[in-house]
Amino acid sequence: MPGSVAVVGLGRVGLPLALSFADRGLDVIGVEREAAILDAVNGGRMPFHETGTQELLERVLPTGRLRTTTSVPDAAAADHIVLTLGTPAYEHIEIDMSQVRAVIDDLLPVLREGQSVVLRSTVAPGTTEWVAGYVEQARGFRAGETLFVSHVPERIAANRFLDEIDSLPCIVGGVGEESGVRAAELFSVFGTDIVQTTPEQAELTKIWTNILRYTQFALPNLLMMECEQYGANVFEVIDLINHEYPRGGIATPGLTAGACLRKDFAFSEERSSAPGMLLAVSRVHETVPLFLVKGLRARLGGSLRDRKVAVLGLTFKRDSDDVRDSLSGKLVRLLERELATVSRHDPNVSEGSEPLESALQGADAVVIATNHTAFEGIAERLPAGLLLVDPWNVSGSSEVFAQVRAPASVR
Repeated sequence: MPGSVAVVGLGRVGLPLALSFADRGLDVIGVEREAAILDAVNGGRMPFHETGTQELLERVLPTGRLRTTTSVPDAAAADHIVLTLGTPAYEHIEIDMSQVRAVIDDLLPVLREGQSVVLRSTVAPGTTEWVAGYVEQARGFRAGETLFVSHVPERIAANRFLDEIDSLPCIVGGVGEESGVRAAELFSVFGTDIVQTTPEQAELTKIWTNILRYTQFALPNLLMMECEQYGANVFEVIDLINHEYPRGGIATPGLTAGACLRKDFAFSEERSSAPGMLLAVSRVHETVPLFLVKGLRARLGGSLRDRKVAVLGLTFKRDSDDVRDSLSGKLVRLLERELATVSRHDPNVSEGSEPLESALQGADAVVIATNHTAFEGIAERLPAGLLLVDPWNVSGSSEVFAQVRAPASVR
C-alpha cells in the first residue's frame, strides 16, 4: 500500500480521484477552499454530476478514509500530495500559474523530506521542472532525492472517470527516476499500465491529446461553413468523404468547447514555433455561434428583432452538467445583440434553464447548441414551419438549418 495521499482541489478532476483512492483503501485528505463543495461532500452529495460517483461517495464516507479540510498546509500530513488545480490561460496567450504557485507557497513551510508532490492538472511544458526548482530554491530539497516531484496527467473524459481510471494507461513523468517510482507506486492502486517518461514528455502528451481533438473537431466546423457558402449539405458531404474510403473519418460539426479544449492550445501557442496555427483552430470554433446567428437571420427575413429563439443545451458536452467555457453562452449573447428574445433549456442544468415546454412556446427557431441524448428525435415534437438549427444533427434532420415538416400522418 503506497501510504496516505492528499488531493488538493476537489473539483471535477480532484474529487473523483480522492474518492477512488479512498475506495481502494488509502487514507485521503481532501483539500478544497470552497466551503460549499465540502458541505456537499460531507453531507453525502456530489456537487456535480460524474457517472457513478454519487454511489462511490456514499460507499466511501462511512469508512472514514476521506477527511476534508479547507487548509492547504493540512495536505502535508500525507505521504503523497496530488495537485488538481485550475490552470487557466491569460487573455494574452500566456499560461496562468497563479493557482499552482499559491498552493506551493502554502505548502513550502510544511513540506518534509521523502514526500511526493504530483501535478495532476494540465500544465505547460516545463511546469513540473519549475515546481521542482522553485521548491529547491525555497527549501533546499533535492528533487528526485529528498523530495519527489512528478507530473501524472489526467486524460479522463467527463462522465467516464470510473471506467477510465481503471483502464487508461497512466503516464508518469518524474523529476529524477525515484520521483517517477514514487508516483507510480501511488497510482498503481488502479491496476493500469504505467508508462514512465520525462516530465516534459508527460506534459506534451496531455496538452497535445487535447490539441489533436480540438483540431480534428475544427475541420468539420470549417467544412460546415464552406458548405453554406456553396449551398451544399455538410452531412451529405461528410458521408461522401467517409463512404467506404479507407482514409476518411471526418467527424460531424458542432459547438466544440469546454474548459480543456478551449484553453489547452494556449499551453503550446505561448511558445510555438508556428505561432497562429493553433490560434486559427480556435478561431474556427469561436466563429460557429456567429455563423449560426447569420444563418438564422438570413432565413428569418433578415432580422432577428423580436424573434424568439430557443437555445437547447447550455453545457459544453453531451449529457454533462458542466457549463464551463461552453459556446452556448456566446451564442445567447450574440442573439441578444440582434434584439432576439432568447429562451434557454438544458435538462442537466438548473440555473438559467427553463422547462422545455416554456422555452419552445412561441419560438420562431430552435437551436440545438449541445447534443444531449434528450434532444434526439426532437424534430418530431416541434410544430411544422419552425426553423430548426442543428449543427450536431442530433435531431436526425440531416440539415444544419431545417424547416420542421408536419408528420407524414398529418400531411
